[in-house]
Amino acid sequence: MASNTPSNTNSTTTEVKDTWSAELYNKNASFVYSPAFTSAVLSLLEAKPGERILDVGCGSGEITVDLQKVVGEGGMVVGTDFSRDMIEKSKVNGVKHTFVADAQALEFPSDLQPYSGTFDAVFTNAALHWCKRDPAGVIKSAKAALKKDGKGRFVGEFGGYLNCVGIRGAIHSVLRRRGYDPERLDPWYFPSTQDYQTLLESEGFEVKHISLNPRITPLPGDLVGWQQTFCRESCFADMTDQEAEEAMKEVQALCTVDCQDASGKWSIMYVRLRFVAVLCQKV
Repeated sequence: MASNTPSNTNSTTTEVKDTWSAELYNKNASFVYSPAFTSAVLSLLEAKPGERILDVGCGSGEITVDLQKVVGEGGMVVGTDFSRDMIEKSKVNGVKHTFVADAQALEFPSDLQPYSGTFDAVFTNAALHWCKRDPAGVIKSAKAALKKDGKGRFVGEFGGYLNCVGIRGAIHSVLRRRGYDPERLDPWYFPSTQDYQTLLESEGFEVKHISLNPRITPLPGDLVGWQQTFCRESCFADMTDQEAEEAMKEVQALCTVDCQDASGKWSIMYVRLRFVAVLCQKV
């Protein structure tokens, strides 16, 4: 099957400003793809040799490369991400098949179009909470990519209800105090299990597993570094660099009592929504 698969691919869709930095992400958020934090969702995926898997929001590709090893030469893993910088880094890391796309309205490039509707699984890790504009669109994209044999599965993990509790509220307070609208600038979608199950079922998926999983997440640096990676181009996008730095330090000060231990180390309470959903045959 490998001889029939295309070479490295990128979409030719209209260019959109890429606000993600693979370098900054790897520096401040490598925990996202660490085995300690991804083993649970990968166990739910149960990837097998010979399978075709679409990795939505593949980032810099560390997990995607591991999936390539599992499916082997007889299978195929395609990584897609909204960030071209992430996709370029994923190719350097060894991902064979990639393209840039918005998961909320995913379009395959021409040389990958024949594979649409043939994937055994759509997988996603730490990406769907960025799809606030149209979370249902992500599910429709997964549905279109999967086989329609009653076995195609959509498996993933992302931020759920109560994710980043405390920090998110602090960001809202700081933004509001400085005259900004936090509802407009907040980029995140953190649904409850009930809300997300309803969305999945509305698109013809049968939910086999869905759960919220609290996880204390140690940071490699301080909370300002975390915000520089995840908030600078969203929550603080309307600010100058100087004001953004001041605002992020203000958020950090508000969160010190909850997020910094006696030795000075920082952690965040993540709550991850994990799910396994199988696409019903008649949809």
